[in-house]
Amino acid sequence: MGQQYSEISSKLKQFIEDQKLFFVGTATTDSRVNISPKGMDSLKVLNSNRVIWLNVTGSGNETSAHIQENNRMTIMFAAFEGKPMILRLYGNAKVVHKNDPEWKELFSLFQPITGARQVFDLTVDLVQTSCGMAVPFFDYVEEREQLKNWAIKQGDDGLRKYWKKKNRESLDGKPTNIMSKNT
Repeated sequence: MGQQYSEISSKLKQFIEDQKLFFVGTATTDSRVNISPKGMDSLKVLNSNRVIWLNVTGSGNETSAHIQENNRMTIMFAAFEGKPMILRLYGNAKVVHKNDPEWKELFSLFQPITGARQVFDLTVDLVQTSCGMAVPFFDYVEEREQLKNWAIKQGDDGLRKYWKKKNRESLDGKPTNIMSKNT
């Protein structure tokens, strides 16, 4: 059944690269637990213990607020086709905003996308697989284009206004620092 590893093997790296969807879990010691679904080819395995993912503008910004206070992060993948498996990456992350020195290097590893607001850099200290035999099969149809199209329509000024209105604090009132880092 389940196995634990200290790093991402080449076989598990291939599994990650084949997935169209992953989930990110974060929390502070006194906040709500946040679990976010992610897609859009926004995750890269840099080495056996390092993963980055590009975060685009959305309705909330919980992950950023949480990581700046408590850097624990879990990323989960589930096989929706083929052999059953669940894969979790546990570790410590940092948020990289557009004006941070690492932004240009890390952002260049992704296809440019309007609305990009942060890169999360996860140092993986535990890799765990489990059976996934209860996860149903789903067929991938295509990517949704609504978020990309919305961000393009907003433009840079519109996105900054949206960040100011919707992305500056978590649900629990914790700062995301998006405006101080990206203005």
